[in-house]
Amino acid sequence: MFDSLAERLGKTVDSLRGRGRLTEDNVADTLRQVRMALLEADVAVPVVKSFTDAARARAIGAEVAKSLTPGQAFIGVIHEELTRVMGEPGRGLNLHAAPPVVVLLAGLQGAGKTTTAAKLARHLIERHRRKPLLASTDVYRPAAMTQLERLGAQVGADYFAPPADARPVAIATAALGHARRHQNDVLIVDTAGRLHVDEAMMDEVRAIDAAVGATERLFVVDSMAGQDAVRAAQSFNAALDLTGVILTKADGDARGGAALSVRQVTGKPILFVGVGEKTEALEPFHPERIASRILGMGDVLSLIEQVRETADHEKAAKLAEKLTKGQGFDFTDLREQLAEFNRMGGLQALASKLPNQALPPGALAQADEGAIRRQMGIIDSMTPGERRRPAIIAASRKRRIAAGAGVHVQEVNRLLKQFMQMEKVMKKMKGGGLRKLMRSLSGQFPGGLGPR
Repeated sequence: MFDSLAERLGKTVDSLRGRGRLTEDNVADTLRQVRMALLEADVAVPVVKSFTDAARARAIGAEVAKSLTPGQAFIGVIHEELTRVMGEPGRGLNLHAAPPVVVLLAGLQGAGKTTTAAKLARHLIERHRRKPLLASTDVYRPAAMTQLERLGAQVGADYFAPPADARPVAIATAALGHARRHQNDVLIVDTAGRLHVDEAMMDEVRAIDAAVGATERLFVVDSMAGQDAVRAAQSFNAALDLTGVILTKADGDARGGAALSVRQVTGKPILFVGVGEKTEALEPFHPERIASRILGMGDVLSLIEQVRETADHEKAAKLAEKLTKGQGFDFTDLREQLAEFNRMGGLQALASKLPNQALPPGALAQADEGAIRRQMGIIDSMTPGERRRPAIIAASRKRRIAAGAGVHVQEVNRLLKQFMQMEKVMKKMKGGGLRKLMRSLSGQFPGGLGPR
């Protein structure tokens, strides 16, 4: 998300770095570039005006003028104003009401409501130890019910199967009764969407809300929808009195205008951001971290949190013990590490959270999301003996492995070369070297979040 905006703003803020002083002329020129970047990113015009007016007032004020490095101080102003526009950090779901707490999801068709319902269920199960019930009132798209049932099974959530020919309000009411009888402490109601806002849709979602008394009425919005998303948010807010917003598809090549507009236009907080299709790809909303990513500063805190939550710590401990005892690093170990990368969303998802300066030019654009899968396929094509002793993989074995994985022999050679480089590093981990390395790294992370 924000790819084009980040590129434009990155060039703008780079021109400010190292400036000995700021003048009205270069402040005006910088803000003009910022304004154009925001408008091209499809940010609503009133939001752009509010942003630039506030940034200008602060830039010519004492806090920047008296700074030893005015250019850097102005970059800080832009970061803080981006954060302000996007609102407060996501508060999470309100789970303090009497159970079952009802969470109503509303939005246009294609925004990702059904997938988001399953992501929320997984979030409630894993983070809050709750027992959610999923229910779909989308009687116009039967596949929606099937999809929600399947996703619910994947995340371990209960699913309410509606009676045949039941209407949306009746489904929601029956689901609430089911939740009460079966001790489900949260009911997530997925409502039908349309391609555009219409009165029939609003009447239906209002009636569902009235029937179940939702605690959370969340607008699910596609980050790539631009100004259409802002207009839809205004309409849903007028009809439902929304309590929050969830941004979806934030991992796509979006201009990002919705994220910077919806909060200010509706006055409702953004609670979560969907960053992929997988059910674990839901992050709490941190405006200051997103602002850092927009300005090319990275989001290392989110990356560390993601590693902590998704990494298989038991396997990591076994590998560490194996290496410290001087036992060899083999292809089975490498495959497990590649699988960890996959669980964390792939190379691009991880690299996008690193500061721009930490990556070679163009590295993020060249990150091939299929590379990990192909490498795992190559390892899967090896025999157990070849995985344990890669030195025995000669030309004929390489051809067989490549054919089994459906790749060229050059890719097998490339993986073998990478493995040998990794093996050299791993050999240095013998005799406590790994623990020394981890201890040296632990001081490099803020707030004590380093490896332990």
